[in-house]
Amino acid sequence: MTMQAVADLWNYYIVIFLMMAGLFMVISRQNLVKKLVGLSIFQTSVFLFYITLGKMAGGTAPILVDDPSVVYSNPLPHVLILTAIVVGVSTTALGLALVLRINEAFGSIEEDELLVAKVEAALARPNRRRQAVKDGHHHDS
Repeated sequence: MTMQAVADLWNYYIVIFLMMAGLFMVISRQNLVKKLVGLSIFQTSVFLFYITLGKMAGGTAPILVDDPSVVYSNPLPHVLILTAIVVGVSTTALGLALVLRINEAFGSIEEDELLVAKVEAALARPNRRRQAVKDGHHHDS
């Protein structure tokens, strides 16, 4: 592979790098906000990939002219990416709202601390039931 061929594919290398960096952040980080940042980086790499596929060498904007030799670039990938960006921003906003609620409920956004809190809550739950039965507040349905 010549240097020119490698240079012509630079955008694909950037896409691969961003995709792997985002996936690594989602898998390896314990902090939920860092996971959301990794997910956003991964989404951005997918956006760049689709935009790259939509561009044709020598292509022009799809405005009709009388010249039959004109090559047009396909506008559909760009339009789809606009929709995907809106969905990505909405997903990120929802994820951040959930992280805020998780932080309010458990006092942490670290996965290992959340798992410990979940186990502690599960262990404490049967004790509450037993105590409610002892106190006479338990009603069977």
